[in-house]
Amino acid sequence: MTRQSAPDPADSNHTTRMAQVNTLLNPRFYTTDFDALDAMSVEAVRGEWDALIDELAEDGNKRHFKRENGIADWNAQPLDELPAKLAEELVDFLVSSLTAEFSGCVLYAEMKRRGSNPDICALFRYMARDESRHAGFINDALKDYGLGINLGFLTREKQYTFFQPKFIFYATYLSEKIGYARYITIYRHLQRHPERCFHPIFNWFEQWCSDEFRHGEAFALLMRADPKLTSGLNARWMRFFQIAVYATMYIRDHKRPAFFDAIGIGPKEYAHKVFAITNEVSKQVFPSLPDLGDDRFWTRLEKLRLRSEAIDAAKAAGGLARAKILLLAARAAAQFAALYFARPLANTPPAASRLQPAW
Repeated sequence: MTRQSAPDPADSNHTTRMAQVNTLLNPRFYTTDFDALDAMSVEAVRGEWDALIDELAEDGNKRHFKRENGIADWNAQPLDELPAKLAEELVDFLVSSLTAEFSGCVLYAEMKRRGSNPDICALFRYMARDESRHAGFINDALKDYGLGINLGFLTREKQYTFFQPKFIFYATYLSEKIGYARYITIYRHLQRHPERCFHPIFNWFEQWCSDEFRHGEAFALLMRADPKLTSGLNARWMRFFQIAVYATMYIRDHKRPAFFDAIGIGPKEYAHKVFAITNEVSKQVFPSLPDLGDDRFWTRLEKLRLRSEAIDAAKAAGGLARAKILLLAARAAAQFAALYFARPLANTPPAASRLQPAW
């Protein structure tokens, strides 16, 4: 069995460089119009909002992100004892997860710092607290391998993408809810197959993903507080973000075959389970949903993935092969458009939207 040698301490900034990279598939750092966000009113959902803020203030996971909390023994197998490809993909999974968590922390903390609206500031203070814990916990796992990320450097040096507040709501709602679905699917699967649990961090996912779920609830309320955000042209933007988030996860997870083989669940099966949960949860606020029961959805998603792989291969080959990139990108865009313009499932969100993480 092929082994990967232990990471060289001289290359301890490798993961920081990985987290800095911006591509269509990598987690990004965001900034927004903080004044517009601060001006939002939540009076239309006041009862549900206050209940959620009280729940966040209780801080039920305050002691969860500690290795000695009794959940399980923290016996991380040395990286050089894992097969080389699995070691590489585990590090990629941890870096990607940390970057996504820390992206939320940076955005939420900045809103808290700049804002004066007590409702909005309270929400973002609590969410920044949670995301900071998540990122720090993952970073400690990377530090076990001498691969900890310099979060201060990342905050300063990573490129930021500007989104209007409504786009932040759509993208972050989906990110939080699909994050919940991803974590709980892995956790439930490993409960049934404990022999597949090759890293202790998976044992922390059950309560961890409850934070993700609550954060998604907050963005659902922010969207429902202003009906314009979920109707008209904005409903089409919501659909765009649904397809983009699903496609990104599908493509990125197929780049980790050894990771999913070790867990014992294929990336396609995983996508089916995660998207089904995310679709069900999204009924609380989204006016339409991708039709996961239509085989053409999955066929188009797979074609989009293959186009993405072909683009990567052309970039790696260089030379004349790079001339194909524009054609391949056009074909990928055509598959994305086919996914977007396919008939969705119509949905009427309920009058009260609060859900509990029951999956």
